Amino acid sequence: MGQLSAQNIGVSFDGRQIIKDVSLHLEEGEIVSLLGVSGGGKTTIFNCLAGLLVPDTGKVFLDDTDITGKPGKISYMMQKDLLLPHYTVLDNACLGLLIKGKSKKESRAAAQPLFAEFGLAGTQKKYPHQLSGGMRQRVALLRTYLASDGVALLDEPFSALDAITKTAVQTWYLDVMEKINLSTLFITHDIHEAVLLSDRIYILAGNPGLITDEIQICLPGSKKDRDPASPAFLQYKKELQQKTAVTAV
Repeated sequence: MGQLSAQNIGVSFDGRQIIKDVSLHLEEGEIVSLLGVSGGGKTTIFNCLAGLLVPDTGKVFLDDTDITGKPGKISYMMQKDLLLPHYTVLDNACLGLLIKGKSKKESRAAAQPLFAEFGLAGTQKKYPHQLSGGMRQRVALLRTYLASDGVALLDEPFSALDAITKTAVQTWYLDVMEKINLSTLFITHDIHEAVLLSDRIYILAGNPGLITDEIQICLPGSKKDRDPASPAFLQYKKELQQKTAVTAV
């Protein structure tokens, strides 16, 4: 069993089944993408994994412990950074630790050494409105990491960024992930992003949403070395385009 796993989860709302018999796993240190069209049930799966929603069927496990319907076990970073405007950057980064019952002094002491690692040195006393979109996402990821216990869910964290900023933040993200070893399940609609960042990719499609395929990404070197213009990278993109096009029908 993986560090995080869902086993045969299903969810219905108002008599309509949203996801059916979904099983997936996340191993320690992996980045795994969940790829699919809007409205396919990806966020519903994340809500089940995070304990925010109890599935009608199936179970969620973390390190072999049943965490079904138990919030607070898995960190969850949504599309928007959701930084509190009246908190400094430092206190925004500490928020998850404060919610977990750590004192402000303990939380700040845990966060301070990581600011340089996350490319945020010198921003501690600033407020969110003083940061760029890319920097705000770095703060949100630092907050997620501090509260994570090693496992995190990221729901399209780069989708709101412009193309140039998104490319820069993706490059930074891969660099910092090598250092912090955060096991991450990642929602995306972007095939290029999925191939660039992932160890494995799950394809979610259909109505109700089903896992229709699992693709292992085997490219030479580290993720930072992946060349989007290489034949192997382009072949993965072509394969995923074909699979998502077929399963979306």
